Amino acid sequence: MICVSIGRSSIKSLIAEHHQLVEHGAQLVELRIDYLEGSIDLKPLLENRPSPVIITCRRVKDGGKFQESEERRLVVLRSAIAQGADYVDLEEDVAGSIPRFGPTKRIVSLHDFRRTPADLDQAHARLVALDADIVKLATLAHSPHDNVRMLQLMQKSPVPTVGVCMGEIGTPSRILAPKFGAPFTFATFSSERQMAPGQLSFREMEDIYGYSRITPDTEVYGVIGDPIQHSYSPQIHNAAFQALGLNKVYIPFRVPRGEVPRFLEDAPALGIRGISVTIPHKQTVLAKATQIDPLVEGAGAANTLIFSGNQIHAYNTDAQAALESLELEMRQKDQNTNPFAGKPILVLGAGGAARAIAFGLKQRGAEVYLSGRTAEKAKELAEKLDCRLVPWEERGGVRCAVLVNCTPVGMHPNVDECPVEKHMLRPAMVVFDTVYNPENTLLLKHARTQHAKPISGIEMFVRQAALQFQLFTGHPAPTDLMRDILRRAIAPARS
Repeated sequence: MICVSIGRSSIKSLIAEHHQLVEHGAQLVELRIDYLEGSIDLKPLLENRPSPVIITCRRVKDGGKFQESEERRLVVLRSAIAQGADYVDLEEDVAGSIPRFGPTKRIVSLHDFRRTPADLDQAHARLVALDADIVKLATLAHSPHDNVRMLQLMQKSPVPTVGVCMGEIGTPSRILAPKFGAPFTFATFSSERQMAPGQLSFREMEDIYGYSRITPDTEVYGVIGDPIQHSYSPQIHNAAFQALGLNKVYIPFRVPRGEVPRFLEDAPALGIRGISVTIPHKQTVLAKATQIDPLVEGAGAANTLIFSGNQIHAYNTDAQAALESLELEMRQKDQNTNPFAGKPILVLGAGGAARAIAFGLKQRGAEVYLSGRTAEKAKELAEKLDCRLVPWEERGGVRCAVLVNCTPVGMHPNVDECPVEKHMLRPAMVVFDTVYNPENTLLLKHARTQHAKPISGIEMFVRQAALQFQLFTGHPAPTDLMRDILRRAIAPARS
């Protein structure tokens, strides 16, 4: 169950939003009384309420807005209990001074906006001892391991516990709450009105992650990277899981540099079966892989990990997806069995995607030129793959049949940037941009005006995701659905 927190300056607005949420499926609502301006009258909020409610009146030091005296705040909380609120939220330091009365259930809470305490178990035990029906812990996550500690605490607690790791790193603790036995978790009315760092909206929790369908048996998948908040992978994979009726959920894991080894060790404890890997971890994850696909070994980068017992299998679906996207276009002009053989192809970039694509092209017999903005990385990759190195400033001099952009140049929000000058593009050249947001990048716009053959990054993204999906599930992916979901997700950024 999701508890949706709403805070408005007027009682009328609180009531209106409460009714609206219930109409859209909310089963529990937290009324943040500390957001009200002027006198506080709980009667209209509690009379004829359309769903159970939690009454919360949070002090500033605990992340709230209530600025009157503590005496006045305690009067409000006692009044909520006297008037039969379903739940009342009491902080650790006041719970002992507010006795139980009537049917109102007591949520005894602790908020730490600086860290997730090392003594989390002891803090939980203190709250349990304060006559708690439900314990709530909201702490700031500094490491992905904080999620593991919080989720395991909820799972083993004899008292129903809502544990939330705040911040972007803590997002998994919110989504996976039902898998680990939490009675509910918190969401906000809309993504524009967060009441705690990292809080997701009610619609995101339900529409993207299918929160109400998550059970202790749900298998966990996800994407790791840093940053990760703009990834569209959760939307397309979860839509595909739901379309096939699979009890699986796919979530974003922000994993800072240096945290990858510990995260991979923790993965089984979170129920993780497979992950997608994005910037900057495509090479780092190989140190923990126990089985490496030949393509990964050749490219030196992985974008997919599958967990099986104590084994971690590393795969790379980028190269196959890119080559399939290119081959579809190139076979329209060249019906040879191998349309890449002997073709001069310029690859821009030296990151994980460039590694995989350049390696795949070399395997297919292409004459690969490599040019990267970071000279040292480009030189290292060119030597490793036996490609022809081209200094970034000289990339315009390469007479290539195919141009592949593996840099983020032109990615939203920098949509007015292009990795090459327009005059570098010639008629009949195939121009493949791995950037997919926006779908119609400036590079592809230039390609069309120069009568070159453009290929959108949408195709590669969907193909590599579909290959990952098959590795995750053993089922063919619903690629048309995945493509449609991605296009709708990036629609505001299209140009």
